[in-house]
Amino acid sequence: MAEGDAGSDQRQNEEIEAMAAIYGEEWCVIDDCAKIFCIRISDDIDDPKWTLCLQVMLPNEYPGTAPPVYQLNAPWLQGQERADLSNSLEEIYIQNIGESILYLWVEKIRDVLIQKSQMTEPGPDVKKKTEEEDVECEDDLILACQPETPAKALDFDISENRTDRRSTFQAHLAPVVCPKQVKMVLAKLYENKKIASATHNIYAYRIYCEDKQTFLQDCEDDGETAAGGRLLHLMEILNVRNVMVVVSRWYGGILLGPDRFKHINNCARNILVERNYTNSPEESSKALGKNKKVRKDKKRSEH
Repeated sequence: MAEGDAGSDQRQNEEIEAMAAIYGEEWCVIDDCAKIFCIRISDDIDDPKWTLCLQVMLPNEYPGTAPPVYQLNAPWLQGQERADLSNSLEEIYIQNIGESILYLWVEKIRDVLIQKSQMTEPGPDVKKKTEEEDVECEDDLILACQPETPAKALDFDISENRTDRRSTFQAHLAPVVCPKQVKMVLAKLYENKKIASATHNIYAYRIYCEDKQTFLQDCEDDGETAAGGRLLHLMEILNVRNVMVVVSRWYGGILLGPDRFKHINNCARNILVERNYTNSPEESSKALGKNKKVRKDKKRSEH
């Protein structure tokens, strides 16, 4: 290792230790070897209205001659607002070339979130409650899907990580029998700071309503264009029912092209097979021919 590299490595390690000490549970290690980290930043820790996840990868040349590779993850962050925040972070780097800047970046983002919270519009964390109250799903369909006994603690299964060119994929599976449980599953998963900080959380679900002989199903790309639809198509082919699959992807800085869809679906298929949600191929094709009736869930999640 060159002397410069050794110096950069030591400075990086010191900064990582400091960030972990300052931010505690908000700081999360995604991949220690690849130096990929994330931090969940809120306007107010006790009563958050606006939250954003900053994911960073520290190249060997940082902090000497290169900035961290970063990604800003928040469903509400789009367009000009995203561009303005990115410009602010890049400006901080230019003003502090050769210095450790993660702390400055985090506090800049927090300042932006605090400014947003002081504006009149409520944040997404506040909106969630009112939107859930306003959503009127089709009552007869919901009742047909309700379990006889209320759901106890939600069951989760988690697959092993699959890694390709620094991107990591992980599938999560939960049984669901009504759309309300879908929201509960997402809320529970997002309590895990590592999952909440994923670049994308792609999901799809299929619920079979016996008395109507109808499937209620939907999917979400979460920014990974077309991935949710492909995942749902896989679940249709496998003829699974009363199950939800969420595939988390942590982007590692290298574009994978179409291979990313292969990894997402392979993760999902493996966990569905392991948990015995799939029939044999013959049964699946017969069932697919029988069950053409599908109802699309009217309300898509905003995660």
